[in-house]
Amino acid sequence: MSTPSRRVLLVTHQSRPDAQELAAAVASRLLGAGIGVCAPETDLAGTPLGAVEGVGAVAEDGAGLDCELVCVLGGDGTILRGAEISRGSGAPLLGVNLGHVGFLAEAEREDLDATVERICARDYTVEERMTLEVRARLDGDPVFSSWALNEVSVEKASRERMLELTVEIDGHPLSTWGCDGVVVATPTGSTAYAFSAGGPVVWPDVEAVLLVPISAHALFARSVVVGPQSHLAVQLLAHSDASAVLWCDGRRAVTLPPGAQVEVQRSDQPVRLARLSEAAFTDRLVRKFDLPVHGWRGAARQRAAEEGPAR
Repeated sequence: MSTPSRRVLLVTHQSRPDAQELAAAVASRLLGAGIGVCAPETDLAGTPLGAVEGVGAVAEDGAGLDCELVCVLGGDGTILRGAEISRGSGAPLLGVNLGHVGFLAEAEREDLDATVERICARDYTVEERMTLEVRARLDGDPVFSSWALNEVSVEKASRERMLELTVEIDGHPLSTWGCDGVVVATPTGSTAYAFSAGGPVVWPDVEAVLLVPISAHALFARSVVVGPQSHLAVQLLAHSDASAVLWCDGRRAVTLPPGAQVEVQRSDQPVRLARLSEAAFTDRLVRKFDLPVHGWRGAARQRAAEEGPAR
């Protein structure tokens, strides 16, 4: 049997039986269309997807991944996992939302049949989203490095202790805060943790980095938006006895002692997202957050202007 010239990686919510059943159905349809299918090894053991003949296995770290597309069935957390597995492959991600908000997803469960048809026809566009590169040091020595699509957060490790930290932008100190932590986010992540912490919503085509303090006890404790080339650093004050946890997209973490420094800057490796429509980001905000727009008559006014005065 010849090897398919096309291959799709399927990534599934690991603890939802309905997602696993849907993944098996999608795999069968893609294989029937002559498109190869693979999945992370942990998604195949004892699951309906693993029972589909012809589905290959890839390492959880995505080493050597060679696929034209990553199809993700789940919520934003599963899409972030798909981005982690496919990091460096250049394959775009297409998310089908099976969760609640699913801000990163392009399609909903009820659109799955049409989505599979679009995948088979390669009928989608691709857009790039900036990501962040993060390094942590202690006494000048590197202790951790990773990346994030949504955000990097530095949070207190113990509920009863407040963090004391100084934030630096481009080598200049901005402020020292006693706080629960700080979030450094991309525009993509502006609707995730940064949003919950009170940060602004930033359109995804804006190139910028957000800095959002979490429950800071200070006169100046506002969100800051800086340019995409800015270098941000968070210094945990050495005299404090509070340790912190550094999180990347809520998935990869390391504990940091007092005196550690976290450096964040734009990564040169973006994440690519597959898009099925050209819907405006405003429409996505309204739909995902169920925003009230009743009474808006802009479309009616636009039609009236196009049609001209009544005769």
